[in-house]
Amino acid sequence: RVRFSKCGEALCGTISWLKEQAGPAKVGQRIFYDMKPSGANKWSGGAFNPEDGKTYSGTMALSGGTLTTAGCVMGGLICRSARWTRLD
Repeated sequence: RVRFSKCGEALCGTISWLKEQAGPAKVGQRIFYDMKPSGANKWSGGAFNPEDGKTYSGTMALSGGTLTTAGCVMGGLICRSARWTRLD
């Protein structure tokens, strides 16, 4: 689970819960950085991948209760995305 909150004029996302505690991701680790509005219900900024320890350019798009995130390399040529569901 990721909790999003304001970080300056942007949004940041921090891991708040993990099903598996033994992996490279850690609770409290920030994985989305400086996400700034880039359209209606869209943001762009940085995305950290705990698996390889690298930060990539990232995007987020919100549709209803589903957030789709993507981290890209090579100017957006190669991207990996994930879907997140909002919890009440």
